[in-house]
Amino acid sequence: MSVAVLKFGGSTFPDPDAFGAVADYLAKRVGEGERLVVTVSAGPGETERLRGRLHEVNPYPGESVVAGLLTLADTIGAHLLAAAVTRTGRSAIVLAGHQMGFTTSGSPMWARMERMDRGPLDAALADHDVVLLPGGQAVDGNGCPTWLGKNSSDLTAIAAAAALGVRSCEIFSDVEGVYTADPRLLPNARLVPEMSYDSVATLSGLGARVLHRRAVQMAQRHGVRIVCRLNRAPYHSGSIIGPAGVPTGAVVVNPNAVVVRFADDRTAGIGHAALQQGGIETLRMPDGPVVVVVNGYVDVPGFLHAHNLAGEVTGQVPVTEVLGTTTRVHLTADADAAVRLARELHDRVVGDSDAAEPVAAAPLTDAREVPAQ
Repeated sequence: MSVAVLKFGGSTFPDPDAFGAVADYLAKRVGEGERLVVTVSAGPGETERLRGRLHEVNPYPGESVVAGLLTLADTIGAHLLAAAVTRTGRSAIVLAGHQMGFTTSGSPMWARMERMDRGPLDAALADHDVVLLPGGQAVDGNGCPTWLGKNSSDLTAIAAAAALGVRSCEIFSDVEGVYTADPRLLPNARLVPEMSYDSVATLSGLGARVLHRRAVQMAQRHGVRIVCRLNRAPYHSGSIIGPAGVPTGAVVVNPNAVVVRFADDRTAGIGHAALQQGGIETLRMPDGPVVVVVNGYVDVPGFLHAHNLAGEVTGQVPVTEVLGTTTRVHLTADADAAVRLARELHDRVVGDSDAAEPVAAAPLTDAREVPAQ
């Protein structure tokens, strides 16, 4: 029996018909002799709708409450896809977080994967054609629900591949691979056919909409090659992520980031340490008491309130140019200013879109150089 591990991002399912289209594709692969483990993300906006309802009830809910509620969005998506798969005549089962064999430590809201037991996956594969995993779910050592964080379905898929010893994991999203910039914002961004784990982890850690950073790091540790595919027919592959890859310049616009200015460097250091201890990706700016929370889906005001920290959310948008292992972060006034700067930087860092090789940019005088973290 050949086993393949796949993951479909939330943008795959904009309407009910999309579940049927993906189910047909999965049924075709089953018919070709594969058993499938498929991670499913929540549909567009579903997680944030649940978050909004929760904050209407309590602006500062506990982390265990957040972890228990927000993961339901992915569960709904998995069950809808299961219904579509069974309609094709193939058997499917959904494993909830406590049934996957994944155990975590740390915060229940930004949990860290500690152990992957392949037993539950093997048992489900023995009886079903398609095993569906809601993204981002696990349990702690006491069996209580935990969440791997926003956009962590990649991590669930890589964990499944690593547990089963599958050498590649296919990630389906609304772009077919990794680009030198977000092609939705910069139409002249270039698709990069092959990138190294380290390069993609750097981009992700800066807020690029590519892959979950910890998923890439786990793939590297376990030797799982990541194949990026388009999430609609013909589902072609655009980028492969593995140990090899030519260093490529890139520009990252992160409109989801939250920039926080503290009263002084000491308070900024305390805030930065507290956020990182909570498993939240951050950048500490070297000039002034500023911390950038890379994943804007964090409730930053709630976190500061819970830790008795005073900080101002500035509304700025970071733009980062990546040159090998060097990153330079620019803070712009708003999203429009960020895109304008990104276009200028992309021309410098990557060069003319018709050029054969990327062109390195000269350092910009207003840039704040931040080591890749």
